[in-house]
Amino acid sequence: MTITYIILGVLAVVVLWAIFAYNGFVTLVNRAKEAWADIDVQLKRRYDLIPNLVESVKGYATHEKGTLDAVIEARAKATQVHIDPANVTPEQIAAMSGAESSLGASLGKLLVVAEAYPDLKANQNFLSLQAELADTENKIQAARRFYNGNVRDLNTKIESFPDLVIAGIFKFLKMEFFELAEDSVEKEPVAVKF
Repeated sequence: MTITYIILGVLAVVVLWAIFAYNGFVTLVNRAKEAWADIDVQLKRRYDLIPNLVESVKGYATHEKGTLDAVIEARAKATQVHIDPANVTPEQIAAMSGAESSLGASLGKLLVVAEAYPDLKANQNFLSLQAELADTENKIQAARRFYNGNVRDLNTKIESFPDLVIAGIFKFLKMEFFELAEDSVEKEPVAVKF
């Protein structure tokens, strides 16, 4: 009789642990999906600001067509990459990372071009757009850190014993971090000349 109670007690503890572990995984997966959605919102805000910024520069820097075209092309490529937060794959993260790195590099060049035009730098519309873009870039970085933190927590739980047992049974998979693609980030900073 005592052995039966002990076995039932151990079984109850194991079942409760499995339930809590499963719910923990569900929570972490949902947090990571929510964090990706936050990144997506900030990226869309950035994509909406870019055409206005390009138009502001275009009026002053007509002979900088190559730089303007590069920004427009990079934005177009970045907006074509869409990731459903409920179904993030490593391939999608890599595609988004490359597109965002390319866009960031071309935006940096655009802002350097703008530095060469004192009238443009004093233009209130341009200054406002530049401030909004800087704010958006900061929010993208914060959203990326939040996403990567949630992914780190999920991946750690998936790899930790005894939780890895539940992860294997219910097929919880590790998620990819959102990092800039190293091959698309410029090695040398863009020179600012006056």
